[in-house]
Amino acid sequence: MNDFFFSILKGINDFVGNWGVAIILFTILIRLLLTPFDMKSRVSMRRMSKLQPQLQALQKKYANDREKLNAKTAELYKKEHINPLASCLPMLLTWPILIIIFGAMRSASNRELLGQVTQMLENPGQRPDFEQFLWIKNLWQPDNLFRCAYVDGDTLKTVSTDLWVEWFENLQNSGNIPAALQELGLTTADFKDSLSATVDKIMSVINVGGSDYAQAFESTGFEMIIFGRVPKLFNGLMLLPALSAGSQILMTKITSMGQPKQEPAPGQPNTGKFMQIFFPLLSVYFCLTYTAAFALYWVVGNLASMAQTVIINKVLDNREKKAAGLVAGEGTVK
Repeated sequence: MNDFFFSILKGINDFVGNWGVAIILFTILIRLLLTPFDMKSRVSMRRMSKLQPQLQALQKKYANDREKLNAKTAELYKKEHINPLASCLPMLLTWPILIIIFGAMRSASNRELLGQVTQMLENPGQRPDFEQFLWIKNLWQPDNLFRCAYVDGDTLKTVSTDLWVEWFENLQNSGNIPAALQELGLTTADFKDSLSATVDKIMSVINVGGSDYAQAFESTGFEMIIFGRVPKLFNGLMLLPALSAGSQILMTKITSMGQPKQEPAPGQPNTGKFMQIFFPLLSVYFCLTYTAAFALYWVVGNLASMAQTVIINKVLDNREKKAAGLVAGEGTVK
């Protein structure tokens, strides 16, 4: 499945000629595909929200009798023909898809990084063709003021062994192995048995003294206690991580609009408030440390999800108003 979604993403990129635009279009396409699941989940959440006053009354009445509370709650659900899991199941079904999408994004990132390695081996000391997008110099490095636009050894060591072997064998089969790589005398076994050491050898060829690569990692002299020094060729301005947190908070607010405030049952922790803080912080961490391509996918996904939520809410509001109008009309006729 990873390869399937990767082929779709790559096909979009081949058509538009820009990975940043391709990721935006790809993200919107995925959100559209998930719309039916979101619609079902939203309908179930609305039905559940209408029961909140009755559920809170039961919680208050049977606060000291957990068994009786559970029985009465189940009885209420049965009476109203509501499955409490109906609002969660559609969302849970989307998680495998999102995990596969993450794999596709990772595959695209790793292949592009290896492509840049090839360019640096073919032209030691020269800058490869970065995939630039807006303020980001290299889309396959983090949107981070404290990370260099050049790929480094630590990043390359996160690329799977299978992709490294595929990359090396493709170079061998094409007969165009860069001279710098030939001098290392590497074999496929080197990548399989000692990937970390092999990557270090490759980077030692790329990182020649006085090269543009070596100078790019030098500090501008500006540094912060938390992050460290700013390299001369810093990759981004950390705008996507900030946007990811802001959009995550805004998405939570939009999602909860029109729903009654749900208080936790007596004796239970308020996990809702914890999640409102945890997820934005988690998104900042991922977007600061992973590629700008992934951060772009995350931010666009949040924005698309917010737009989707607003539209679905409007559709459901119109349905409820129409249904209420029909009921009122029938009552008038009688």
